[in-house]
Amino acid sequence: MTVAFRNAVVALIDEYDMCPPGETVLCALSGGADSMCLTHFVAGLGRERGFTVCAAHFDHRLRGTASAQDAAFVSEWCRENGIPLTLGTGDVTAEAKGRGMSVEEAGRELRYAFLTETAKKVGAKRIATAHHADDNLETLLLRLTRGSGLKGLSGIPPRRGSVVRPLLEVSRADILAYLSEYGIPHVEDATNQDRANPRNLIRHEVVPVLRTLNPNLSATAARTQRSLRQDDAYLNAQAARAVAMAQVGEDGVTVHASAFAALPEAVAVRAVRRLWEGVRGGDGRCTANHLLAVVALARSKKTSGRVTLPDGWEAVRSYGLLLLCRKKEAAPPEAVPLPDEGTFLWGDGWSVTCERCVCPEGIQKNPAVFYLACDMLGGGTVVRTRRTGDVLALPGRTGSKTLKKWMIERRVPRALRDRLPVLADEKGVVAATGIGVSSRCAAVPGENALRVTIEKTQE
Repeated sequence: MTVAFRNAVVALIDEYDMCPPGETVLCALSGGADSMCLTHFVAGLGRERGFTVCAAHFDHRLRGTASAQDAAFVSEWCRENGIPLTLGTGDVTAEAKGRGMSVEEAGRELRYAFLTETAKKVGAKRIATAHHADDNLETLLLRLTRGSGLKGLSGIPPRRGSVVRPLLEVSRADILAYLSEYGIPHVEDATNQDRANPRNLIRHEVVPVLRTLNPNLSATAARTQRSLRQDDAYLNAQAARAVAMAQVGEDGVTVHASAFAALPEAVAVRAVRRLWEGVRGGDGRCTANHLLAVVALARSKKTSGRVTLPDGWEAVRSYGLLLLCRKKEAAPPEAVPLPDEGTFLWGDGWSVTCERCVCPEGIQKNPAVFYLACDMLGGGTVVRTRRTGDVLALPGRTGSKTLKKWMIERRVPRALRDRLPVLADEKGVVAATGIGVSSRCAAVPGENALRVTIEKTQE
């Protein structure tokens, strides 16, 4: 083993407190070159420094008999080397199908769940994985192609909670040289050659070309990502200071909009994310566009506004305050009897006016003014919202349609469909705002009628 290899791995272990003396470290052991190097090196270091090493192998059931052979291989190697091993398995394909995610995502979730549970059973305070500098280079290139901020370009962190990555700043070539020096066997996963996988395509087609420009590409990328992580950590610290005065209540978390508006955008976006993670108990699905929209809301000259966030949350601006909270779904307005005369308010600021009149000639086609034939109305005419099964036939049109189909055809926004006034009697729909009056109840010119005008009085 070269001095440079050992120094790089030990330095990272010490910097991030990956292998505390007297504790147990659990190594994720697939049987591939990287995990075999990791487990062998960490086990040797454990004997020097007085910490215990265990291993865990997870069978994803994706490669038939090859998966079983891998499990047998690591079992025999761990037995020969005196390393306690825990085996686990899971149906990754079924999990991916059942949860509507990719096989790669499902495999990762099942694998880490197994590692976490195994760590609890064996008393391990750290879970070591074999990610290395080439993995981080591939991650950097992948995220560049998809678009990413500073956090994404920083790549895989050396430590996240209990998960540590001792090999993160050494290359795959260094790992293979280590295995060769110590005569350590390993297995090869044939799926790593599949170019249909974007990471494999970058590994086999893109990286070799870039290495012709810089043979030390992995080391260069590792230094760059270390620098980016430091910059990201500084900006996050500034964001933490910005949200320190946030008020947490039953409705959500509140901050002064002016405090956010004055922040540089790089800090403001991180501050919003910290607020979001705080109220959500985790990251959730808040994208960069969501975060930027909340920052824009804080900077807006308008004293009120709101931004819709994932999972039923929203950001609400009210004068000088910015609130992140769950959306409050208002109860649908109650049904109100329709009078013969007079004006009343209904629902979210709707004005309903009823007047007795004679139906005029040349009725304007106004979907908010209805002339109803009084003798055609059934009993108990009310103003209400739409209901399942409501249908409406318009004068001069063949057949009827559900109110849902009429609203879609008239491009009524989804959010408004359950808030619009509908006139109905015991026989069904009489008229619907924005659509028209039922052919059953429509008055004809010269006939005594009830004119109903429905207007929005506020936004």
